[in-house]
Amino acid sequence: MTESNGASDGYPVSDLPTPDPSYGPGDAIGIQLDALGSNDEPRHDAGIMTAYNFASPANRRATGPLERFTTMVRSHRYRPLIDFDDEATGPVERDGNYATQRVTVTGHGGRTVTYEFAVSLQASGRFHGCWQTDGVRVVGPAESSRNDPF
Repeated sequence: MTESNGASDGYPVSDLPTPDPSYGPGDAIGIQLDALGSNDEPRHDAGIMTAYNFASPANRRATGPLERFTTMVRSHRYRPLIDFDDEATGPVERDGNYATQRVTVTGHGGRTVTYEFAVSLQASGRFHGCWQTDGVRVVGPAESSRNDPF
């Protein structure tokens, strides 16, 4: 895969949604959820690739390249986000250039998991002025005290 600007590092994945300054934090999260909910449309793993396109630079440093990111999203922890059956989103909670939103998905077999997406407004770089995902963590009884990169 090549970037739409001709670079060869594979980011962003061409022909799939990317961050845009017109998107608010809820839009950025919603685009990823829509894509993950129909992961193989318009092509295999397009949803995961769209989530990768929305990953912040720090997130990509921790989770990339794309092949490693894909393996992580397919892990037991994040698998319910792929082709989920139902979703319920909480309010976007914004604090300046940072925002979070809780999302509960019901996956195949009825497994329900709540995630918290953490996004930030980028101050520089290719997607200056765009909301990108810094991390996604599972929330609930075994809640982690940190944001897992995603």
